[in-house]
Amino acid sequence: ALLLRHLPPGASVLEVGSGSGGFSEGLRRRGHPVTTLDIQGPADLVGDVNAWRDLGLGPGSFDAVVGLELIEHVDCLAAMRALCRPGGLIMLSSPHPRWDWVMKILEALRLTQRRTSPHDNLTDFAAIDMRALVRSRPLFIHQVAIFINDPRAPGFGPQ
Repeated sequence: ALLLRHLPPGASVLEVGSGSGGFSEGLRRRGHPVTTLDIQGPADLVGDVNAWRDLGLGPGSFDAVVGLELIEHVDCLAAMRALCRPGGLIMLSSPHPRWDWVMKILEALRLTQRRTSPHDNLTDFAAIDMRALVRSRPLFIHQVAIFINDPRAPGFGPQ
């Protein structure tokens, strides 16, 4: 619902780390063409987002790029920015780095889903040098943001 408030009708979306595709299916039901990409199926494209050229994708191919619970596992923001058109939207969600110790306790108590791979790339969204259209305050252990892919910001463009 958060992304839909800012996504123009019919905007094309790439969901990176799509898992079972539930988020993408909701966007498709609302008329958005969505491409899913994950390191394993089911996904429209199976592979590493950082090797996007090898997957046949071109720079600026999507109006929006989504990575939910992804960026803490892999450094892929540059690839996401390259795939998003200038002025497009990039939506991220991730545990907040300051609270990862709480996540580990909750996982040990089986109160949250176990991580599928290490959180080697925990990122505080406040430190990302892009203009945020929406930025939630860390919700205790979690953060969500929608950034505008600004070509004037550092790191923009095909990598």
